[in-house]
Parts: sequence; structure tokens; C-alpha cells
Amino acid sequence: MLFDYPTLKFIWWLLVGVLLIGFAIMDGHDMGVGTLLPFVGKDDVERRIVINTVGPHWDGNQVWFITGGGAIFAAWPLVYATAFSGFYWAMLAVLWALFFRPVGFDYRSKIANPAWRATWDWGLFIGGAVPPLIFGVAFGNLFQGVPFDFAENLMSTYRGSFWALLNPFALLCGIVSTAMISFHGAVYLMHRTEGRVYERTRSAMLIFGSLQLISFTVAGLWLWQGIDGYAIVSAVDPAALPNPLGKTVVRQAGAWLANYHLYPGSIALPLLAYVGVISAMLLAARGATLAAFVASSLAILGIIGTAGASLFPFIMPSSSEPNASLTVWDSVSSQLTLNIMLWATLIFMPLIIAYTRWAYQVMAGKVTADYIRENEHAAY
Repeated sequence: MLFDYPTLKFIWWLLVGVLLIGFAIMDGHDMGVGTLLPFVGKDDVERRIVINTVGPHWDGNQVWFITGGGAIFAAWPLVYATAFSGFYWAMLAVLWALFFRPVGFDYRSKIANPAWRATWDWGLFIGGAVPPLIFGVAFGNLFQGVPFDFAENLMSTYRGSFWALLNPFALLCGIVSTAMISFHGAVYLMHRTEGRVYERTRSAMLIFGSLQLISFTVAGLWLWQGIDGYAIVSAVDPAALPNPLGKTVVRQAGAWLANYHLYPGSIALPLLAYVGVISAMLLAARGATLAAFVASSLAILGIIGTAGASLFPFIMPSSSEPNASLTVWDSVSSQLTLNIMLWATLIFMPLIIAYTRWAYQVMAGKVTADYIRENEHAAY
């Protein structure tokens, strides 16, 4: 069965969101553990315990990151071209940070040298902390608009600079993202550890959970009171062929909250963020760490979903030429491409989820100091 073009455009907006949320949940807890590594592990054995909670899975979880980037390239080619050129140095910073992860995981414990191991511990920290910070900064800039425009041949030109991306609101969004991922990693680490590592992680969980709630609230109030949103004021035909210059866009105070009036059910997303974080904190504090991990995952869905629902139908607003803003309706691939990709997704995504579930079941349980000592040369 083939879907009509407007339906496909909306489905792919949802699917890209699912991939981003999947990446934040699955690869996010790996990055959160990496961020906490130098602080919750005080000696080599404790740090190896921390590393081995995610060591068997981190590279498999990268599938969500790769698939998300590929989906944006194939489904939203104009967004991919504009974002990866405008955010070029930011994307390079993410890649440079990610370079530390495979080398750190694979080579960190192969040499019994304290300086060598400490260096890679901080490398894993960089690989875990930098990407969520930059992704949050990127979302913060989307809400403010990105300075780009199009020539007549639809070649985009970015008019800003790397340093302009590091504005106060964007940095606040970076704090939201970093706190979200660190909290998620702490909940997972509590589920897989015991003893002193568990107790230190419990303290970190409470700190980052509180920071997540506070920063998310402040960002929402700032967005409501201090940042003008974008609104389409001309008629848009969702079935039309993509043409990002074929609409009229204006900036309006409070426009980012308009969808919560048009679609009242969407208010469930920010509420889910609050309920998820608070529930995860309470459950983890009581030792129900698996349920806490589920609640933290729901909080991630709520936070990312809130960003998506607020922006809709915009994907990448333009601050220098608002009419050139990229939306769900005018930045997509052809109907045939979206249909083929949809069926590929419906086939392969369940396989990825099933395999991931099986892998986590096989390697479940606590990682202990005894396990590290018994597997001195096999463990990470």
C-alpha cells in the first residue's frame, strides 16, 4: 500500500523524531555513563566497572545515530544540506569528540599504566559529554532561527558563525540536553552496579535530575516570554512539490506555543517530561532501577517531543530570510523515495529493536569488582 504525499511527509516527521528519541535513549545512556565515569569511579577497578556496564553495547547503539543521520539525508535533503553546512564546525566538534569512544573503549585497559588509563578515562568523558551539549545548543538555535537563505537554484548559504551559535539560550538548551543524558546514564549505571559506585551514582542521579527539571522549566519560560516564534501566514498545500521559497513566514511573539492551543493533546509531552523525571528520581532512590530507566526514557520522549511539537511544522527556521524556513511540507524528498524508505524502516526497525532487546537480556546483571578481577584480560 502506498501513502499519499502529505501523509508521508507527516509520517517521516514522526519517524525522524522516533530515531532521535531512540538515539537519545539508547546511545544516550552510554554517553551519560561516559560523562559520569571520572567522578563515580575513584580507582581503576571502579572505573572498569563503570566502563563494562556499557562496553558490550555502546557500538551497537551507535546504529540509532547513524540511522538518524541517514534518514535526515534521505528524507529531508534540504535540511541535511543546510544544517550540515551551517553547523559545520559544531558537527565536526561532535565527530572529534566521538573519536575518543572507540579508541577509549578498546585500548584503555590494554596497557596497565595509570597515566594511559586516566587519559582515556577523560577521553571517554569528552566523548560522552560533548555531543549532547552540542545537540542541545543546536536545538536552542533552531528556536531562535538560523541565519541562512537560498539562491534561485536553491543552494543554501549560511550567514552566521560558529561563535554566534553559543548564545545564552542555546547554551541553556545545551544544559538541558547534558543534564537529560547524564541523568539517564546515572539511572542505568545504578541498575548495573552496586556498592560505592552505586552510592556515588545515586548522588549524581539526584543532582542531574534536579538540574534537568530546573533547566527545562527555565528554558520553557524563556521561550514563552523572551523568544519570538515563526508562523506561516500564507496558504500551504501539503500535497505540493517541495518549494521552500513558496510561502510567507512571519515572526510572532508566542508563536512557539501556538500548537498547544491548536492540538491540546500535545500538552501531554511537557507533562510527560516532568512526570518521567520525578518518577525516575523516586524509583531510583528506592532501588527500582529498571522501572526508573523506563521512566527516564519516557522523560526523554517528553523533552524531545516538546521541542518537536513546539517547532512543528518548522524543521529549520531562517532568521535572515524567514520565507526560506524549512518545514515538514517543503524540504522533503519525492513521494517514491519516502515510500521506499518507509517500507525499509518497517522491515528493519523491528529487527534492530528485537536484536537490541535480546543482547541486553543476555548481558544483564550487575557488574562487580569480582567480575573485573576474574576477567582481567577479557573485560574492558
